[in-house]
Amino acid sequence: MNETVASAPDVAAEPAGGVLLRPSRGKVIAITSGKGGVGKTFLSANLAAALTRRGLRVLVLDADLGLANLDVVLNLYPKLTLHDVFSGRCTLDEAIVQAPGGFQVLLAGSGMVEYSRLTPEVREEFLRLMDTVVPRYDVVLLDTGAGISDVVLFTLSLASEVLLVATPEPTSLTDAYATIKVLATQQRRQLVRLVVNQAARPGDGRAITTQLQTVLNRFLGGSAGTAPVRLVHMGDIPVDKAVREAVMRRQLLLLQAPGCPASLAVAQIGGRLVDTVLKPG
Repeated sequence: MNETVASAPDVAAEPAGGVLLRPSRGKVIAITSGKGGVGKTFLSANLAAALTRRGLRVLVLDADLGLANLDVVLNLYPKLTLHDVFSGRCTLDEAIVQAPGGFQVLLAGSGMVEYSRLTPEVREEFLRLMDTVVPRYDVVLLDTGAGISDVVLFTLSLASEVLLVATPEPTSLTDAYATIKVLATQQRRQLVRLVVNQAARPGDGRAITTQLQTVLNRFLGGSAGTAPVRLVHMGDIPVDKAVREAVMRRQLLLLQAPGCPASLAVAQIGGRLVDTVLKPG
């Protein structure tokens, strides 16, 4: 793909919610969605496996501090989590664990009410964490929460790239548009990458990307205080019964059914990320 890759401007994040971008010393990709239940965590885990296969050192950071479920997808039972790191009960190295697929993960405990709001303490802990982990890896994937809460927007502000996951359902597309609008107006994002999950037919995702781009051009293009935003279609993940089977078994799809259509689609998305974002130089 011939495209100009947007990077984070050299400014510091504001304490009020991460409305500006913070420079990333390395490649940080946030995987997010406008609504829950669209396969965001599924993509985060399997994309990490696909990138690891290409020889990259990958960390997946579970940034969904309130409703974390990366451990469920990976069938991991962590004794130490991000909460323990933030509270000083353990070191960062003690909390990072090896996941199936060869990559590393830093898991968050589910139901942590104290992290549901972006307090100055949570913000500072996250900034220190990112300063430490980003230089260690070729790519850090942030599996964010869904929606546009202060915590989600702050974690998105730490990423040099945003990968937005949506399905063809109208509610998902409406929430995807709302998310892109906030990223354009508050973070001055000029490029958002889109993955369409559960695509029924080949070409659905590209058509959806074109439709969303038309709406964005109409309502955001050229408006005062809003940067033009461009959507880049990174690929579709087709409806595939192997996905449900893998999720129910709590196994990575790329390990359980590497040749199924959805696995091949995730691998292709990983290849596009390497070619357009992660390639050296």
